[in-house]
Amino acid sequence: MASSKDRSGIAAELPTDSRPGKALPAKMRAGYRAAAPAKINLYLHVVGKRPDGYHLLDSLVAFADVHDTVIALENDTLDLRVSGPLSDGLAGEGDNLVLRAARRLAEAAGIVPRARLKLIKRLPVASGIGGGSSDAAATLRALSALWDVRPSAAELHTIALGLGADVPVCLGGRAVHMAGIGETLMGAPRLPPAGILLVNPRKPLATPPVFKARQGPFSEPDRLAQAPRDAAELARLLETRRNDLMPPATLLMPEIEAMLGALEATAGCLLARMSGSGATCFALYPDAAQATAAATRLIKAHPGWWVAPGRLVDDVAKVQPQA
Repeated sequence: MASSKDRSGIAAELPTDSRPGKALPAKMRAGYRAAAPAKINLYLHVVGKRPDGYHLLDSLVAFADVHDTVIALENDTLDLRVSGPLSDGLAGEGDNLVLRAARRLAEAAGIVPRARLKLIKRLPVASGIGGGSSDAAATLRALSALWDVRPSAAELHTIALGLGADVPVCLGGRAVHMAGIGETLMGAPRLPPAGILLVNPRKPLATPPVFKARQGPFSEPDRLAQAPRDAAELARLLETRRNDLMPPATLLMPEIEAMLGALEATAGCLLARMSGSGATCFALYPDAAQATAAATRLIKAHPGWWVAPGRLVDDVAKVQPQA
């Protein structure tokens, strides 16, 4: 790894949203700001299990523009401040993925980790949308810019995978087919614009118990071979696929069934499904306006739920980080 000033050809080796003209973290006074979007498993098949107990997956992953924000500022030491409407979910967590990502990047760069990190938490924790993984990926982007380091693609992948199975796909920041335990990323057809609505019961659901409760045979991979023309065609293609973790997750958290029913009953809903290992569920709509209208209805009917409308995106470069 070297400073990005060492030679030309920098842009090709920076993280996806650190590339000039792509999703360069927003420059601030003495620092950078990066979005950490919600990761959405549009479908998720469990296709096998390794001898060490890790399950093998086949999943089409995209993102929603609903996001956390990571801010990296110059500082003499490394510290983290967490704020935002869902910051209570991280209360008492002394060393989270944001700090671990910072230390791993500094170690790989051979520098002392010095930064004041701020995490604005809007996504629920332990909810199946990769909030912590996306926070870690955003930290790597922001600090690569702040520290002026240029990790190679291989170095970044190694750092990301060492932080968690979902961090590589969040770092890549584009819609992909994900295989293995999350380390194998393959190109996916371009996804059409669509509205999306995320709903969570404000209850965490840990991933290991969901996999442990899964029963039955393994599924086959079923990657998309064509680019959907619009949101309706995307939903039709996804209907022939599923999330294999939804049945065990629903056994552990029955609220998932209620959320799916509520989403399916909203006007314009094209598809309702659980993301990841749950408990967050999502619905796809023809556009963001219909997703917002559905959100208004659900907020009134279920005031205890976390409800967040937005847009489905196939590239996190399209997400502008909120302050």
